[in-house]
Amino acid sequence: MENPDIYENLLQDAGDASTEEINSFLKIELPWLWSDHYRGYCKPFGDICIVQIGAFEYIMDDRSLLGYESRIITAFGVSLPNKTKRDDYRLRGWVGKTNERFGDKWDKGHFIAHTVGGAIDHAELNVFKQLRSLNRGWSAEGKVFRKMENYCKVNPGTFCFHRAIYDDQTANPAICEFGLLTKEKTLWVNQFSNVIY
Repeated sequence: MENPDIYENLLQDAGDASTEEINSFLKIELPWLWSDHYRGYCKPFGDICIVQIGAFEYIMDDRSLLGYESRIITAFGVSLPNKTKRDDYRLRGWVGKTNERFGDKWDKGHFIAHTVGGAIDHAELNVFKQLRSLNRGWSAEGKVFRKMENYCKVNPGTFCFHRAIYDDQTANPAICEFGLLTKEKTLWVNQFSNVIY
């Protein structure tokens, strides 16, 4: 599994910076770090761009002109829990029925959960094929994943991100890396397998 040590020295000079200042710093520095890392292992890569949906930004690799699926590199922003009921209309329509398309071990997961501020919002950038046990918190890894998402939900204004790490040319991440900035101003980052062994 990938090692999240790319974040090791990122906040060493934060000192007495406020949470807002650290959030701003991370929003500027991390996209470069993630994009450089992605370019280092992904060949070929296409047009890497950032798309804003609500409170979150999505770094996307548009590889359609190269004949490959476009895919998300990272979704990041500050948690802003939705107060409205989730509208699953577009989610239900994305690639058809989940079990028929992917099998019963998979869900249509969200890079950023609705409870944290994520949305489909007329663009399926926020949706991907995710292990059901991880998405629903059924496995040991899933329990940690859901705990981290819940931290962002109960602490609005938390900087968080979900980075996809790929091991093939599809848009299905092999590793889901979720990270957040804690109230203690430290980065809490975990990587979760998104493959069936």
